[in-house]
Amino acid sequence: MVFNWEWAHGLRGYSYPLIFASIYKALQLLAKDDVQLLIWVPRLAQAVLAAFADVKLYSLVQHLENAETAKCVYFCQLCSWFTWYSCTRTLTNTMETLLTIFALSYYPIKGSKMGSSCKYLALIALAIVIRPTAVIPWIPLVFSHFLQEERKADFILYNCIPVGLVTVGASLIIDRVFFGEWVLVQLNFLKVNVLQNLGTFYGSHPWHWYFTQGLPVILGTHLPFFIHGCVLAPKRYRLFLVAVIWTVLVYSTLSHKEFRFIYPVLPFCMVFCGYSLKHLRTWKKPAASFLLFSNVLPALYTGLIHQRGALEVMTHIQQLCESSYRSQAFVFIAMPCHSTPFYSHVHCPLRMRFLECPPDLTGNESHIDEADAFYSNPLDWLNKEFYNDTLLPSHLIFFSVLEQEISSFLALRGYEKTATVFHTHVPEGRVGSHIYVYRKKTEMNHNQRSVSRLKT
Repeated sequence: MVFNWEWAHGLRGYSYPLIFASIYKALQLLAKDDVQLLIWVPRLAQAVLAAFADVKLYSLVQHLENAETAKCVYFCQLCSWFTWYSCTRTLTNTMETLLTIFALSYYPIKGSKMGSSCKYLALIALAIVIRPTAVIPWIPLVFSHFLQEERKADFILYNCIPVGLVTVGASLIIDRVFFGEWVLVQLNFLKVNVLQNLGTFYGSHPWHWYFTQGLPVILGTHLPFFIHGCVLAPKRYRLFLVAVIWTVLVYSTLSHKEFRFIYPVLPFCMVFCGYSLKHLRTWKKPAASFLLFSNVLPALYTGLIHQRGALEVMTHIQQLCESSYRSQAFVFIAMPCHSTPFYSHVHCPLRMRFLECPPDLTGNESHIDEADAFYSNPLDWLNKEFYNDTLLPSHLIFFSVLEQEISSFLALRGYEKTATVFHTHVPEGRVGSHIYVYRKKTEMNHNQRSVSRLKT
């Protein structure tokens, strides 16, 4: 099994991966651990959870308002292009968002009779175990609940503390089993990503990025409905708006920013969007049609076309598992780190390697990771790394922007292009429009072609 630097330094726990490991183990016991099932079953499981979360959101609004408003919120949630793009991905941000919706359905908001302190706190705690930043949107919500609670001491003693002890304890035990030592990954995660702010190693953005780009992009054409809904919604929903603004503000203090980080606030936003849609009355149908058609295209494009090459190229690698020279194959993925999946899409003991990009945790400002070292001079790096023919990979995989720069290495070492995979219409920096698969010409390749010709 291959783990990146975050597991090596105890920043990631095993609780969430254990879910998918259990799925893989079940498939193995059933003798159904085919590579396609290994790829699709986790996505299907995530999709089922996402669908269930959507229904819980509908039920919550129906309980608080009425069926018509609930339908509008549900429609807005289903139309969201970013929800379609993210909800089936096995990212911790996705599970964090789903658990936020589940917890919200049990949150004792004014007018709700479904509230359950123990249930919503347990779901929040589980989300925090999976991704510690899940606590951010819930700080104003839990604080508001605490202020409204008549028996504050009982709330802490009989709800918060027991839930916290059980979930953190379970997380500690699971991580103890796999790490071999006691590790509090949630503390390590916050220490490195928040206090040390090491996320800047992977890029930084201006403080206003979430307000000017992040939130507007993930909302898309829902943005005017969100603003309109914020004006119209009853006072009890102001707490949801506070959670959205608070979360975006907190994330804005961190230099490294990504769209997926604020995915958990999207369900809160959909409540306001639905409330807006419901009150448009005569304009409701045209507005709903606008939302649907303006989100279908980006949802289909980002889900089926944009950057699809990273997945498609894995089918070419997986084919090596069925070849007679699998034991001699060596695949080197010369792309920005973590550009492609790894063994989950191959499912065989194939020798593979990709460029790594771990940050330096010692404070060395002159640290250069392997990927940056490679891209600073790809040709020189390849010649130094593979100075001997016995070290050469049998297959090289890289973005099209790199081909001309390393063409002399490819020609001198006897590589030939065997596949071209489309990746994106908007290449940028190190990411090209296509992914190329090169194979080293060997005597084995020549013999195999000769045998093929004899068979035909």
